[in-house]
This record gives sequence, structure tokens and C-alpha cells, in this order.
Amino acid sequence: MADFNVNHITGKQGQQGTVLAGVTTVSSTGSMRFPSGPTEQRGGRGRGVFGGGYNPTINNVINYVEIASTGNATDFGDLSLSRKFIASSGDSTRGLFMGGETPTAQSVIDYVTISSGGGANDFGDLSEARDFGAACNSNVRGIYGGGQNAAPLATIVEFVIIQSTGNGTRFGDLTGARYGLGAGSSPTRAVYGGGTDGTTDNQKTIDFMEIETGGTVLNFGELSVGRHYVSGISNKTRALFAGGVTPTTVNTIDFITIATTGNASDFGDLTVAARGIMMGSATTETRGLLSCGKHDSGYYNVINYVTIASTGNASDFGDTTALVSYGGAISDTNGGIGE
Repeated sequence: MADFNVNHITGKQGQQGTVLAGVTTVSSTGSMRFPSGPTEQRGGRGRGVFGGGYNPTINNVINYVEIASTGNATDFGDLSLSRKFIASSGDSTRGLFMGGETPTAQSVIDYVTISSGGGANDFGDLSEARDFGAACNSNVRGIYGGGQNAAPLATIVEFVIIQSTGNGTRFGDLTGARYGLGAGSSPTRAVYGGGTDGTTDNQKTIDFMEIETGGTVLNFGELSVGRHYVSGISNKTRALFAGGVTPTTVNTIDFITIATTGNASDFGDLTVAARGIMMGSATTETRGLLSCGKHDSGYYNVINYVTIASTGNASDFGDTTALVSYGGAISDTNGGIGE
């Protein structure tokens, strides 16, 4: 029988750790599972990735951070196409940047391997070109809902299989056509909040749908303050809706419990009143990031963070490498994955 030798346990930057020497057996009343496969297949690392946006120059920059820490973002690579008004979804290994504007509406979907760098690759296309939509996911499906293409507004909700490549498939509709809305998800349920239908700018509506079945989207409740250009993040239990325009730019953060229905409650405030915060869930089970945006005096690159299970005001995490708004954001530990 081989020995089970432990030198010492270190953080991710340490040079030593547990050593398995030879064929090793373990006797325990509990259980033990060792990771296998290459790093990019393991997932669950807690990395947040942000891409695209404008200031007002449209860009293709992708940054990343480790969500459990604080500090400034690091360059990850580039999107395949510079664009703004993007929405993002993803699973434990792959992030998608969906739709956007160049300044014309685009159907392109890019994907990145979150644990690596080097930029984005072509995934496929939405069922039609759209911008200002919102995205979320389960651990299998990436979901994109709402948005616009020039004058027509969309009710369409569509999905892709994140670990494949290909085009979106329509599988439901919002309760009303709108854009500038936010989204979040658990592993089974997607929620969409706020937005504008082009006539009523300050929508309070929150919709929900079951991700695996699709079909008719149902009313969940209302935001505490009606607004558009709002952004959503989530862990597997809660979704938060942050910032937006009422028509003044606000610092409001609302929360809902995804598995229930009802109206949103006040969570706290952003560090700066903002609209166009990066669209998508750069979250872990405990912490959520609300990155960049546009306020009444210009663009900013501040990354806010909140503890999702509590309530309270956001804190400063660090900065992205560029002043941008209306880009996409995703992590390999977001609420739709449920890990």
C-alpha cells in the first residue's frame, strides 16, 4: 500500500500541496472525489469575464477577474467583432457573448473558454439580429430574451446548447415586447425584469419561465422602481436587478427569490448611479459583480461587488482596463449552473 503524503495545503498560487505517491487507498466513513481531466473541463473556478461595450467608441476588449478576490481586471483577449449592447450566458467552462450592435444590430454569438485566455471564437447566430436583449442560462442552455432590431421590438426568447455550436432556437415569448431589461436564473428558472417597450420607458414587470420546457413566459411580480437599461445578476437562489434609468440614472439594487413569485425588495445601492452595467451574471454562490456602466457625467470602469445572500450597499472591487458600458459579463460559477 502506498503512502498518502501531505506536504502542506496552499492557495492557488502555491508551489506545493497534496502528493499522491503510487497506488493510494483511503479508508473513510465519508467520501472523497478527486478532480480529473484538463483544467478547462473542470469548471467552477469563480472567474468573471467581461467583454465589449462602448465609451462611445465600440470595442472588442475582454477582461477577467477572480471573483473571490478584489483588484483590477486583466486582459483576456478580444471578441470576434467589436460591439455594444451585448448580453451573456455560460456554464462552468464556456461563456457566450450574444447579439449586440456595431452600430447595426447583430446576430453573432461568440464563445470563450473561461479558464483560459486568448479571445473569442464564433459559436453561431441568434435567430435574428438583436441588441439590448438580456441573457441567462441553466448548466446546459444559454437563453436570450427580448431586445430590438431597429424599430421592431422583440418578445422572442430563444436558447442554444452552450457546449455545442450553432444557431438559436425560439422556445417562448416574454409577456410583452421590450428591450433594455435585465435577467438572472437558477438552474431551472429564468427571470427577466424591467425594460422599455418604446412607449412606456420605466417598466416594472418581472417575468419568469422554466428553462427546460420553455413556452409561455408568466408574470412574476414587479421591480421596486420601474426602469430600463437595468442589469441582472444571480446565484441559484436570488436574482438582483441593478441600476437603470427612471428617467434619471439610479443606483438602486432590487432582489427577488427566484423559486417564488412576488414583487422585488430593496437590496441596497451601487457605489455610483449607473445604467448599462455589463449584462450577465459574473457571480459565485456568495458574491456578485456589477461592472462598469454609464452615469450622467460619462462612462466609468468601476467593478462593484455585493454579497448576494445579504442586503446592503455595493463595495468597490477594482477597475476594468477600459471605460465602457453596455457590454457582456459571465462567470463559470453563475446561478444558472447551481454549483
